[in-house]
Amino acid sequence: MSTLWHGRFESGPADELLAYTASLPFDQRLAPDDIAGSRAHVRGLVRAGVLTDAERDAALGALDQVEAELADGSFAFLPSDEDIHTAVERRVTELAGAPGAKLHTGRSRNDQIATDLRLYAKRMLVDVAARILVLEEVLLQRAVEAGDSYLPGYTHLQRAQPVTLAHHLLAHGWALTRDVDRLLDCRRRTDVSPLGAGALAGSSIPLDPDGVASDLGFAARFENSLDAVSDRDFVAEALFALTMVGLHLSRIGEEVVLWTTDEFGFARLDAAFSTGSSMLPQKKNPDIAELARGKAGRLIGDLTGLLATLKGLPLAYNRDLQEDKEPLFDAADQVSLGLSAMRGLMATLRFDIERMQAAADSPYGAATDLAEQLVRTGTPFRDAHAIVGTLVREALDRGTPLVDLVLAHPAFVADDSALLAPGAAVQNRTTPGGAGPAAVAVQLGRFRSQLEADRRRIDG
Repeated sequence: MSTLWHGRFESGPADELLAYTASLPFDQRLAPDDIAGSRAHVRGLVRAGVLTDAERDAALGALDQVEAELADGSFAFLPSDEDIHTAVERRVTELAGAPGAKLHTGRSRNDQIATDLRLYAKRMLVDVAARILVLEEVLLQRAVEAGDSYLPGYTHLQRAQPVTLAHHLLAHGWALTRDVDRLLDCRRRTDVSPLGAGALAGSSIPLDPDGVASDLGFAARFENSLDAVSDRDFVAEALFALTMVGLHLSRIGEEVVLWTTDEFGFARLDAAFSTGSSMLPQKKNPDIAELARGKAGRLIGDLTGLLATLKGLPLAYNRDLQEDKEPLFDAADQVSLGLSAMRGLMATLRFDIERMQAAADSPYGAATDLAEQLVRTGTPFRDAHAIVGTLVREALDRGTPLVDLVLAHPAFVADDSALLAPGAAVQNRTTPGGAGPAAVAVQLGRFRSQLEADRRRIDG
């Protein structure tokens, strides 16, 4: 069996070695990037005087045919194809002859795979960011539809203060805007071409890494060949950014699971975005939301696994780095699927506004407002906190309505009881960025502007 490195060895590789080291089953998705990199390398070899124009045309024509064969499924992989690079080069050589055999001049699989993976990551990061934007637009639309409706806000999963539903939905939206920023920022650092670094030290052939970088659409070329072939920071960063997206989807999912229970009853699932039970005919299950939670653990595993792989590698390339692709591909796939599924779930979720507002109208949700009213009349906050806390305890212990205790307490006047009226507490949330209707109206405009700015960044 012929390999790219058979000249050094007196015998062929063992079947066990090939089975253990082959990456073709998963790196086939890099075929478009490998062909793009090979085209740029061919043109660079012409500038370096290695290929004639005729040889260039033959090699590029063969690459075009390989691209077509891969696209229509007629490409025949062989047992000797260790990876996508081997397969492409082998087929190009079959088609073009000597020009194909010159394709690898000045290039190593070390800088080749680093280039392929960066090209893939640049494209993937933008694609995921665009998918996030679609989910953000759904959250914005649902927030607009929610108007001034409100529900309990929670800390420690205990009712705390009422918030508008729009404010709650936009809280998830703002987290997702940070994800977009992280992904695009990661893309900026990924946008460096390693091609021309060779195996680790460059080449004696007068290659043109700057021209090749420009040809491939990279913002810059590498500065240090050792770093270029060993750097997988961009993969780790991409995995972290993808994992954060997954964590944010998980948090949305957890709330959907809670809100759609009979115990909460804040929302109902659409039939198209829920599942049934094989045994229990009454069930409607939030599988998308639950899988969003579950897959977050998988994403964390992808990230931590790669970090453990990278932590002790000496310079430059080591075969350990073959383990960078599967976690990246998996994370990108799972996050992309999750974003699309969550978009549909959130677009079709039906909110029970009456149930939400009834839960938020408990007078205890206005306890802080009572304390702040005392502060406005000169009572130190710690004293005001203690007064209201005592009233709440008495109301719960004695079964007396809190409003009656407020009316009877000398620190309050009769008008203060209006703070406990249904809906009053959410109206009183007036500070910028707060949960009340006036502040949320401003926030909606700011969020819409943020989406427009992010859309321009993604389109650019």
